[in-house]
Amino acid sequence: MGMLILIGVIVLLAVFAVGVYNKLVAQRNRYKNAFAQIDVQLKRRYDLIPNLVEIAKGYMKHERETLEAVIAARNQAVSAEQAASRNPGDPQAMGALMGAEGALTGALGRLFALSEAYPDLKANQNMLSLQEELTSTENKVAFARQAYNDSVMQYNTRRESFPDLIVANMAGFNEAMLWEIEAPEERQAVKVSFTRDNN
Repeated sequence: MGMLILIGVIVLLAVFAVGVYNKLVAQRNRYKNAFAQIDVQLKRRYDLIPNLVEIAKGYMKHERETLEAVIAARNQAVSAEQAASRNPGDPQAMGALMGAEGALTGALGRLFALSEAYPDLKANQNMLSLQEELTSTENKVAFARQAYNDSVMQYNTRRESFPDLIVANMAGFNEAMLWEIEAPEERQAVKVSFTRDNN
């Protein structure tokens, strides 16, 4: 009789552990899927930037250093994004991506600030079209980042809650990193306003 009770307890514990494990897997897959949505928008953003710089080159011949800084920051962000997409939530990869995105946002901000001094560039239809696409993409990145952070928060809460944390630690479910914005300038979307002068 005692042996049956022991077997029953072991079976119940095994069923419980499998249930917790499966829920952790589902939560991890949710935040990885949420990161995939960011990934799509970031790739779109990265594809727009060379076109933007190419158009600006024709008007901003004396701003070569700024244009090169934008392309360098874009390339660094692409590399960081690729590393993060291989392992979303990994603290090192996410930290590198956040840093690279911050640098890219800063470089784009400087480009757009300088472009205000070039009225012909501000009136260029291709530049205006790219501006609209970039603004739309920036908004989509922000929404996707929020969905990712929500998923990461749910996953981390589950893996840190008792008794789930026992299974999480035994099965190697590591903490996932939120995509937080630390620098105040990164909290604001890139300003891409090219208003036409009516003068």
